[in-house]
Amino acid sequence: MSDSLVVARGLTKKFDDFTAVDAVDFDIVPGEAFGFLGPNGAGKTSTMRMIGAVSPITSGDLSVFGLNPESEGAQIRARLGVVPQQDNLDEEIPVDENLLIYGRYFGMSRAELWPRIDELLDFAELGERRKDKVAALSGGMKRRLTIARALINEPDLLLLDEPTTGLDPQARHLLWDRLYRLKQQGVTLIITTHFMDEAEQLCDRLVVMDKGKIVAEGSPRSLIEEHVTKEVIEVRFPVGVQETLADQLDGIAKRVEILPDRVLLYTNDGDGTMQEVHSRGLEPESMLDRRSTLEDVFLRLTGRTLID
Repeated sequence: MSDSLVVARGLTKKFDDFTAVDAVDFDIVPGEAFGFLGPNGAGKTSTMRMIGAVSPITSGDLSVFGLNPESEGAQIRARLGVVPQQDNLDEEIPVDENLLIYGRYFGMSRAELWPRIDELLDFAELGERRKDKVAALSGGMKRRLTIARALINEPDLLLLDEPTTGLDPQARHLLWDRLYRLKQQGVTLIITTHFMDEAEQLCDRLVVMDKGKIVAEGSPRSLIEEHVTKEVIEVRFPVGVQETLADQLDGIAKRVEILPDRVLLYTNDGDGTMQEVHSRGLEPESMLDRRSTLEDVFLRLTGRTLID
């Protein structure tokens, strides 16, 4: 795709004998919010570091802004904004000076930086805290300051690695609003996350990664339509009963998933499936009919096994 900001073909990253990213292909076009979704260890951060020109590729091809990260890394980094997984602010100096110092790394003068700092502090809703030391800020405020810092050079591409990890729901939603505003302004976003609701809220298009490979690609809605049914019925039975029901649940829905605490019935006809549960003489403690989500897709593709 000639108009893509980022193009990867067969992109691979190895650490000794371990393959973190395994021959992945993707394109990211200007103005979109593109997501890398996957469990811990899937290869998301390794991919972001290669795009950010701070980690060399092992094999394959990668271009960012039409440039080669290996030989033209400095030019790429000058046009990027990066929000790392962990905040790395200087906590002993004031909020506005964190932005000033970072802007100086890009060769920006104080005269052009101060108006930009005012603008970014307003955007991050930190104007009243500009003279406070960073150590006094809440986790959500620090995260917003980290994003504001990443925007100091007016980047063409913003990389966000797990942007809302560790934040409470209110702080997450405020951060989503700020990222949505950036997208509306034409900033291209690349986001890694393992939060399904975050990916549905923010991403126009995403890839699902598992064990270094891309296992699915598309918009959140198209992935749901392709990999799961329209509805999911969550059925709970009394303790000790569920283990005896395997034969009675056979064929009751397009797919039946028996979990330790409940049974999931994947169906395109929620009402009909619930009626079928009762017609078979089953007596659940509760039944919940809900629409399918990206989380259902994620678990279908990557499994439910915990990864440390």
